[in-house]
Amino acid sequence: MSLLNDLVNLNLLETTERSIAEYIWIGGSGMDLRSKARTLPRRISDPKRLPTWNYDGSSTGQAPGEDSEVILRPRATFPDPFRRGNNNLVMCDAYTPDGVPIPTNNRYKAAEIFNHPDVGAEEPWFGIEQEYTLLQKHVKWPLGWPVGGFPGPQGPYYCGIGADKTFGRDIVDAHYKACLYAGIEISGINGEVMPSQWEFQVGPAVGISAGDQLWVARYILERITEIAGVVVSFDPKPIPGDWNGAGAHTNYSTKSMRTDGGYEVIKKAIYKLGLRHDKHIAAYGEGNERRLTGKHETANIKTFKWGVADRGASIRVGRDTERDGKGYFEDRRPASNMDPYVVTSMIAETTILWKP
Repeated sequence: MSLLNDLVNLNLLETTERSIAEYIWIGGSGMDLRSKARTLPRRISDPKRLPTWNYDGSSTGQAPGEDSEVILRPRATFPDPFRRGNNNLVMCDAYTPDGVPIPTNNRYKAAEIFNHPDVGAEEPWFGIEQEYTLLQKHVKWPLGWPVGGFPGPQGPYYCGIGADKTFGRDIVDAHYKACLYAGIEISGINGEVMPSQWEFQVGPAVGISAGDQLWVARYILERITEIAGVVVSFDPKPIPGDWNGAGAHTNYSTKSMRTDGGYEVIKKAIYKLGLRHDKHIAAYGEGNERRLTGKHETANIKTFKWGVADRGASIRVGRDTERDGKGYFEDRRPASNMDPYVVTSMIAETTILWKP
């Protein structure tokens, strides 16, 4: 195994300028990340200069077998924390050979919104709190839990320390550092309320880059758990009963919200979000009804309410924002399996472009 590790960690720069680009895309389920690698003559970090590529869409549920070619267009690059050296991860979106975005290409739709001049002028910032659960590989039961059994009740696990309270910290820390290496704006990590559930935060990131960065952070997490022999779950309610679900709280602000008088702009934006509550809920992740019950720090899925420092609200405004009269708010409704391209662009569209 030591020789294998030596070969995996070979420094290509000692003998060649060629580099490896790992092209990443989203599969047909909307949550299954796929990737494959190609050799380039040198490192190319500008996605506009990278070649397009293709894949078999019939094997990902995105094209019929008789016309299976799907085209990958590079959109963002990141230093590769696995191969390191001169190598990159490349986030792509997908098109037909005629250049039409395939139906599952939510990035294209999001980019249309973020490229609108009114949205660009507001410089929308996002900070996404991605929760997830680590599972034992062969039994799909949370890491550190007795198989078929349960740990003690919730209480000591949130931001806890100790072998009886935290499970998988080595994976979490490896992911944290790998994201920093890749240039992702990862702003922190913490253990969550349910044991073996964790959270990382990406942001602040502007516009479409929030979605690019969160998807690549998810990819890095999937790769690390693959190495560790652990399964990562983004299910919004992985364990039924008196256990917290998993969300992707989305913090948001615009230039108008961040300047003096911004609190009034925030309240108007929240009012508009309330008018479109059902539309947002429908796009905020599958299985969210199992999580948004009105318990475990959630608002009921059928109601919309906001409040200051209220973690049982649909929208939470921080005390600092209320005091300063400007700042940001947190949409607590998105599930852990949401598509960040959909959620971020929908929030921007509703609060900036939509006229009730």
